[in-house]
This record gives sequence, structure tokens and C-alpha cells, in this order.
Amino acid sequence: MTNKDIAGIKPIKLPAPRFEGSCTVFEALKKRSTSRTIGNKKISRQMLSDILWAAAGINRQAGPFGVPGLTAGSASNSQEICVYAAMAEGTYLYEPHGHKLLPVLTGDYRVPAIGPGQGTVGASAPVRLIYVVDIEKFKNAGFQEPGLYNAEIQKSYYFVDTGLAAQNVYLAAAALGLASWFHNCNKPEIEKVLKLKPNQRALFGQTIGYSED
Repeated sequence: MTNKDIAGIKPIKLPAPRFEGSCTVFEALKKRSTSRTIGNKKISRQMLSDILWAAAGINRQAGPFGVPGLTAGSASNSQEICVYAAMAEGTYLYEPHGHKLLPVLTGDYRVPAIGPGQGTVGASAPVRLIYVVDIEKFKNAGFQEPGLYNAEIQKSYYFVDTGLAAQNVYLAAAALGLASWFHNCNKPEIEKVLKLKPNQRALFGQTIGYSED
């Protein structure tokens, strides 16, 4: 992936995450909930920054096995979960190093980021995150235990690791006064439009915005 423009959309350098003025973790836990009634009101660039940093941002340079650590844990710090952000103008890949969004697709792909049978619920929400696993990254894990090469055990790792990132997003959204919905995605369609490699798989989506309740 490059930093070049793709059909008119440019990389987005996100503002630094804002740590002050938020609620405590326990207050966010009290507020955490799932909402499927998310409207089309845009969120600020600062909120987008905070949400993405919560999902998979770097929170320390000296992480496990000599690799920077992320806000969400992963198997042997393999960091195998990639986070994409689908918005009205295009879809971007979040790059933790540099805290920026790299353009992947122009156009609106928020609907494919919902699972089959879920209709167009929240189709106009400003941001849909798409969680993708890159199996190859297990090869770079700091601690090479046998399960990293077992297909079934790999699933347990990347499903748990996705859940850790998604819960971080839930808590960040609650702290920011936003609504969130973690859901399935149209995996075949997402893998097609994102042109994922054989070692990559679409897993889930998560919709972010303001609740209409």
C-alpha cells in the first residue's frame, strides 16, 4: 500500500489522539452499548483519530519482542488485524505507524461492510470499520509457538484479537458520546472490492456515528 492519491482521494494525516477531557474507563464501561440506529451526521476528524487509535494505535514504542505495542493485544504481538475505514468518499487502510489513513478505494463501500441479511441498517453512518486478518503476519510474531501455524488455532487468535480491538472502539465511542455497532460483513464482497490477498480474510465490521435514539 502506498501514500499516493487513488482516483482523487488522498492520504489523511490524523491529528494526535486526544487523551484529556474524556471519562474514565469505568464510566465508559457503564455507557458502552450497541446501537443500530446510527444517523448520517459526520463525526469530527479528531473523533475519527481517537477511534482508530483506540482500535489499533501505537501506545508504546517498547512493546513485546522489540516491536511497538498497540492498544489492542494480539497473539505474540503479531499485530495481524488490519483496520479499514469505509466512508462516503472512499475506503482507507489505517496505518498505526504515522497514525494516518492510506487510500484504498474511491467511492462508497459502506453497504458491503454489512453482513448479508442485515439490509442497509446504518448505511448512511459516517464511518464503518472493516476488520481484516493477515495470516502472514503470524510468521513475524515475537514468540513462535506451534499454534501460530495451525489453521484452527489461528482462528481462535484472530477472532479474539478482533474482539479486543472492537471492544476498545466501543469504549472510545462511549467516551466520545458516539454510538457503535459491531456486526458481520459481506465477506466475499469485501474481499473482492478490497482486492485482498489469499492470506487475508475479511472478518467483521463496526459502524460508528451519532445515535438517532
